[in-house]
Amino acid sequence: MSQQQRPNDVSIDDIPVDVSNTQSGEVDPAEVPEEIRSITRGLASEQPPTNPLVVLKAARWWYIHGKGGTDPAFQWAIEWARHLATDTPSDVDQFDAFLEYLVTVGFADEKAALR
Repeated sequence: MSQQQRPNDVSIDDIPVDVSNTQSGEVDPAEVPEEIRSITRGLASEQPPTNPLVVLKAARWWYIHGKGGTDPAFQWAIEWARHLATDTPSDVDQFDAFLEYLVTVGFADEKAALR
């Protein structure tokens, strides 16, 4: 059950974490793992994921590879997980900032394309 991991490539699940590229703030959409890309696009859709563990998996990736706690994708994923856990309304302004961020990092050319 031992798994070889390089010191700069650590993971607690099947999504690798490149330690040398953590919290750089520069996210290249081509380097986002497909599973995280899918969850992130789902969070922007009209039918977002309803499993908080899935949402938190994406939050973790964005926290590590984005801007840390200030990363808009991380913040929205945490907000959506809070919404799922407490059934309280989510922050519309935070969702809008998340969509703008996805356009900025290259997930889409405009916010409307994400919905």
